[in-house]
Parts: sequence; C-alpha cells; structure tokens
Amino acid sequence: MSGVFYFPNHCDSLYLFEKKDMPGYELWGEEEQKEIKDVIDSSALMRYNFEHLRNGHWKAQEWETAIAEKLRVKHVQLTSSGTTALMTAIRSLGIGAGDEIIMPTFTFVASFEAILFIGAIPVLADVDETLTLSPVAIRKAISPRTKAIMPVHMCGSMADMNPIMEIAQAHNLHVIEDACQAIGATYNGKYLGTIGQVGCYSFDFVKTITSGEGGAVLTNDKTIHDFAERFSDHGHDHIGNDRGAENHPIPGLNFRISELHAAVGLAQWRKLDSILQQQRKIKSQMKEILAREESIRFRKIPDPDGENASFLSIFLEDENLARMTASALKKNGIGCAYWYDNNWHYVRKWNHFKHLKNEKWLYREQRDLLPDYQNQDFSVSDNIIRKTISFPLSLNWTEQEVTKQAEKILQIIQAQKVKI
Repeated sequence: MSGVFYFPNHCDSLYLFEKKDMPGYELWGEEEQKEIKDVIDSSALMRYNFEHLRNGHWKAQEWETAIAEKLRVKHVQLTSSGTTALMTAIRSLGIGAGDEIIMPTFTFVASFEAILFIGAIPVLADVDETLTLSPVAIRKAISPRTKAIMPVHMCGSMADMNPIMEIAQAHNLHVIEDACQAIGATYNGKYLGTIGQVGCYSFDFVKTITSGEGGAVLTNDKTIHDFAERFSDHGHDHIGNDRGAENHPIPGLNFRISELHAAVGLAQWRKLDSILQQQRKIKSQMKEILAREESIRFRKIPDPDGENASFLSIFLEDENLARMTASALKKNGIGCAYWYDNNWHYVRKWNHFKHLKNEKWLYREQRDLLPDYQNQDFSVSDNIIRKTISFPLSLNWTEQEVTKQAEKILQIIQAQKVKI
C-alpha cells in the first residue's frame, strides 16, 4: 500500500487513512472512463432534455433503473448529494415548518442539516449498542409535533428496523431511512432504504459506491417519487420534450445530478456485489483475530448477514483505554475513528448547532420550537460512543495484510492496558 490519504475533519486530531482504505474510489478504472467518455462525446451534461445531442445516452435514467432493479424498489430519483436526497425525501412526505423528526445523536451532520433547512425540527435521541437509534429513546422522544423517525444506518450496519417500524405504525409516523453509509446492506432480506416510506443513499467520494457527488431517493410510493422528481428540478413536471414549455406543479430547487456524475455511478453500481463480498470477507477475518482480546466487545448487528461491512466497530472497557488506544493507533499509522471527539459525526462536538435558539437567520417560530441542544442529556449515547473505535476496511488488503493489521491493533490495545 502506498501513500497516505488525509481526512482533515474526520477526527478532532488527524487520523491517517491509508490511501486505499475505502471502496468506491479504490476501484476507479476503464469502466468509469468509458461511461464518462459517452457523455463527453455527446456534450449533453444535463440529465434532462437535449435529445439531439446525447446519442441515445441517458446515464441518470439508466442508473436509476439499475438501482431499482437491484434493490427491488419501485422508484429511484437521483439527486446531487445525500444531503439533497434527505431534503427531497422530507419534503416529499409533506413535512415542513415546525414538524419534528426524531434522529440519532450519532450520524453525519447532514441528517441534522437536512431537517433544519427544510424548516422542520431535529429531535435528537440516544443510540444503543447498534450505534443507531434506540427504540427506547424513540418512544421517549415522541411528541404531538412528531411526524417522522429517521433511523441512520451508520458505518455499514443497520438500525433494528422491526421495532422502529412498529413504533411508527403505532403512532402514525413516517420512517425516513438514512442509508447513506450502508449501501447494499439488508435487514431480514430487504435492502436498507426500502423498508420505510422513503430511503436515501449517498454516493460521495468515500461511500461504498461513489459518483464523486450524488444521492438517491428510494421509495415504493409513486406519489412520493413524483414529488421528489419535480422538487429536485425546480418543480418541473418533465412532461413532453420542450423544457421551456413544462409546467411547474410545485415549487422546487436545483438538486439535480449531472450526467457526468451519473456515468461514474452507473459504472460503479455494477461492482456493488463484488465490493460487498470482499468487504464481508475482510471484516470476518479481522473480527476473528480481534476476538482473541477479552477487553474487546463488538458492535451489536441486528442482522449479521446483512451488513455491508465497510467498517469494523469495537467497544473497549472505558473511555480512558479507548482514547489511549485511538491515539496510539494514529501514531502507528492505523486508520481509525474515535467518534466521541469527532466534529462531524457525534452530537457532543456539534458546537455550531448548540446555540441555534439565538440565531437570527432562523425564523422566530422555528427558533422557539428548537430543543435546547446545549443542555440536553445524552449520557446513554455518551457511555457507548466514548468507548467506541471504528476501523474502515480496504478492498485492496490481502489476507496477509488483514492479519498483520488486526494483530498490530491487538498489540496496541494490549500495550495500552498495561499502562493503565
């Protein structure tokens, strides 16, 4: 393995990721270049119209069809990012000003941002040892304003969807699945993102499948899909072949994906099965080695056969050991994430959201409805996340490299235990 790739905001301290430590961009090759060339040769970079230019190439439409067929979902709408997919999904459910959406304390900040900028209210709830929304915490968070639950399938694994769907049904709530970090993972035979009323994928540069930038809204409801299709393109109804003559049944925004991004994603999508197979093989081998250490416990996986296995997450005995281990791993060049100090994935350091009730750029009614994020008690989540370390897995590791990596991690953990 050569080179070092820096994720400058991935941890409070810089954690090193070997240059080939995550899928998607690891597998760039002739397939992606061929699809891009089709678009460049046609000069039709926009996903809609311009039929006379595109030589029959409709990359976004082709990719949407491929996703729908693979995931066994009726409708797919590509967008410019996972964030815009979430915003589109929320609006497509009719959720808006003052409505509450329950979401986890451990997620990428985009989940929070998408709710906030639609005008709704993000209601944070604790995670459990799945590292996803706790059904117990969801029940406590429900209020008369609650309109939806947003489970986030973090780090390649899944929320426990059966109890979440039961809670949603009992309280007449929508379920919006943020499956951006778990592309291709399943729960009891169903692909994540297809279980709730609507689901979302992200295809940014470090996701399982990448289009550089991109996202997708997944649903089996035609009404939701039709709204999403229009909302993500300024409200266009896309009827006919004259864009200037199209009607605009609803207001919308420009959340379109380009044909160039869709071309990359289409080529990448065809590699999904092989990516998942290799990730699962690597994780199984690594987990077997780490299981030798008695101080390590593993994240709870509601459906072990269904995870996409992009990360291996462990729990150590306490915060002190976890901190010391994370620091030592970094010094030894081993990529890891200590989420408790992470600026972007755990609520503890979301300082830019802690004082939103004082932000004048928000309308007063929204400010008044926001929880007091600064003083909320998330000790249940804290007690889990402060002991958690996650390791990204590389598709390019040989069996020997996996063994070497895992044994080095074991040695580092054991060395820190001696120091305590």
